[in-house]
Amino acid sequence: MKIWKRVLLLLLVVIATTAGYYGYSFYQFAQNIQEPNIAPPSGGNSTKAAEIPEWDGKERVNILLMGVDRRGMKNNGLPRSDSMMLVSIDPTGKRYDMFSILRDTYVDIPGRGSSRINSAIVEGGPELAMETVSQFTGLQVDRYVITDFEGFKALIDAVGGVQIDVEKNMYYHDPTDKGVYDINLKKGLQKLNGDKALQYVRFRHDATSDYTRTERQRKLMTAVVDQMKNGTTLMQLPTILKEVTPYVQTNISSVDMLKLSALGLKLNTLEPGNYQLPPMGMFRESHRAGSVLVPDVDQVQSFIQEKIAPPTEASDQPVGEKKSSTQN
Repeated sequence: MKIWKRVLLLLLVVIATTAGYYGYSFYQFAQNIQEPNIAPPSGGNSTKAAEIPEWDGKERVNILLMGVDRRGMKNNGLPRSDSMMLVSIDPTGKRYDMFSILRDTYVDIPGRGSSRINSAIVEGGPELAMETVSQFTGLQVDRYVITDFEGFKALIDAVGGVQIDVEKNMYYHDPTDKGVYDINLKKGLQKLNGDKALQYVRFRHDATSDYTRTERQRKLMTAVVDQMKNGTTLMQLPTILKEVTPYVQTNISSVDMLKLSALGLKLNTLEPGNYQLPPMGMFRESHRAGSVLVPDVDQVQSFIQEKIAPPTEASDQPVGEKKSSTQN
């Protein structure tokens, strides 16, 4: 009987030590990625984690994901936004919706006039990008996560690659960086490493260009979420966090990050909402500033409200709507 007590005691010590190790790793990660190592605040205007009200874990939360291109950037320069995706999480319904924002969408950038939405981060950092997306979508967006090409590759490699059915052969020669970011993929189901996964989400040389590119980005994001919920991947969490830390920046607090991580394990990933903004039929093409898409903002916001509304809720009850300046 004594031996079983010893085994049980040893098991409890291992569990406690592991939990402490994971907790410390997560805390270090959460602290380090709040440093402005990718997109420094513009003009001293920053939205720090400490300045954002703590998430109560019940209200819908909207997070702007930005993939940026830092090639050729100098110190303290603001990177170009290569992709923008808004993730809207419903903690009550245990579901999430992903809205890819086409980078040539021509919108009003507060205080800067009208321009492509992907220029907002260049004009005023992640804070202006969030404000611009809030105004465009009608949702309150005050949290963001930024990574760059190398960060994306590091994440995919750290989780052991992602299984993706590549829908066709893809090839493109990138004249910059001596071909480092060339695209060369073969059609078929395969496990993509970081380099190949980046090629997959960057390819845009289709007849429908950025439309199908954003579809692929959402497809891969869903695969990554599924992979992260895998038991083996969770065991590797400290290593994964360490690998991606240099390439990630956010204003999400450690406390909120812990809540979101716990919720992430419960989210329904079988049928996430995957949408493009602006949707087909809700914009017109214009050549006022090159080739851009001019959205019908009212239609776009109605579309978003329809998609994020719980199935049992009446259509006339807006959900996750951006708060007005008069609200506390």
